[in-house]
Amino acid sequence: MTGTTKTPRERYRQQVREEVKEKAWQQIAGSGASALSLNAIAKQMGMSGPALYRYFANRDELITELIRDAYRSLADAFIAAGGPGEGAGRAGLPELARVLRRWALEDPHRYFLIYGTPVPGYHAPQDITAISQELLAVLLEACAAAVPPAAPGPIPGPLPGTEPDPFDGHLADHREWAASHPDAPPSALRLALTFWSRLHGVLSLELAGHFTGMGLDPALLFEAEVDRIVTR
Repeated sequence: MTGTTKTPRERYRQQVREEVKEKAWQQIAGSGASALSLNAIAKQMGMSGPALYRYFANRDELITELIRDAYRSLADAFIAAGGPGEGAGRAGLPELARVLRRWALEDPHRYFLIYGTPVPGYHAPQDITAISQELLAVLLEACAAAVPPAAPGPIPGPLPGTEPDPFDGHLADHREWAASHPDAPPSALRLALTFWSRLHGVLSLELAGHFTGMGLDPALLFEAEVDRIVTR
């Protein structure tokens, strides 16, 4: 369509931006995101610093673009595996877990940019949260399909003689992160949090090399955790 055809200048600008991002990932792989330098990238590309700033105004804008690309890549992989939309949740939690692990192992630097230590001095804009919500929407859909439907009527309290779980009460009052599924039962929310926190824990340790020398297979550990989550 004519309305969407890019001009030569627009195509050149996009090409330069993609090259800048490629150089940025190389820097991150070598020195970490906190050492990212637009001036160093400009030097690599044979440009002046001011010339490069026409494509990215500052370091934070470049980091935001890298984070956005990373989230978009993972969100697209989740959506392809499990929804949302018609057939959402069809893959189930085990397949989403394997999608997550494949994506993480494919590029550990990309994984750590969004799930590792925050970059000092960097503050992500609000639109980054919108992409991460797409991931949660797919996960919550799968979790809602994995738990028994809630019975009609008021939510039952703890069994006689047992203490209420303090986290259940906290979770009931803090559902903002699950805005895509406002009617999801508490059991689905808790399952989603368990999935996210435990599997990211295993992945972070594996990718950081903390299992090296222990003589165990991280892939088998990951699968064991998935099995425990699903069959709890």
